[in-house]
Amino acid sequence: MDLPRIFTVRESTHRIHNPLTAGKLAALGESLHLAPGTRVLDLASGSGEMLCTWARDLGFTGTGVDLSTVFTEQAQARATELGVADRVEFIHGDAVGYVADRPVDLAACVGATWIGNGVAGTAELLERSLRPGGLMLIGEPYWRRTPPDEDTAQACHATGIADFRLLPDLIAHFQELGHDVVEMMLADQDSWDRYAAAQWLNLRRWLDQNPDDELATQVREELTTEPARYARSTREYLGWGVFALMRR
Repeated sequence: MDLPRIFTVRESTHRIHNPLTAGKLAALGESLHLAPGTRVLDLASGSGEMLCTWARDLGFTGTGVDLSTVFTEQAQARATELGVADRVEFIHGDAVGYVADRPVDLAACVGATWIGNGVAGTAELLERSLRPGGLMLIGEPYWRRTPPDEDTAQACHATGIADFRLLPDLIAHFQELGHDVVEMMLADQDSWDRYAAAQWLNLRRWLDQNPDDELATQVREELTTEPARYARSTREYLGWGVFALMRR
């Protein structure tokens, strides 16, 4: 049980596995106005940067769950580095269906709504761990503007235009599910650049060090095509944000 290796190669130096910068992530935590001791569950927690830095800076506690052994090990090391290993724990496991052993104040899935087969299922899953009146965080792509055709949508790593909504429609969808949207933090093109371009350097350095690896052909193909594809499609059409929700 693990992520395919290409994911950890592509994002080997990333602490944040989405297009929020460290500054935006910190601002998001502060914007929630939650007290020290807030208990968090972070599903698909990646390398643990959100939980670790919020534990350090805001006094939160909690648990992260992620499918990647590499990312989970990085999260555990980051907790030790920041001196919060006594306040946060990271579990290698499948976040699909994961429910906390006791209710939490903040339940999050930032950028992996596939664990619930979409936004609605992920919100339902997070609610199973959330105390009444608690906060939920969901990270999700949206269209900055509607792609002109299906090929352009697929170049944004979607299966088609119908995969994502425009931002107003995504907010309306959260409301239709019975939640108030009470805060949001959106990536911009600059933060998208920092996330995407760092992947290209990771790919190139890995390829230089591992030219005979069985993954080398795939990495070479991605490095050859991805920068132009990103500049032409993802950067222009795809947005991404984290939305704070409270059940009505």
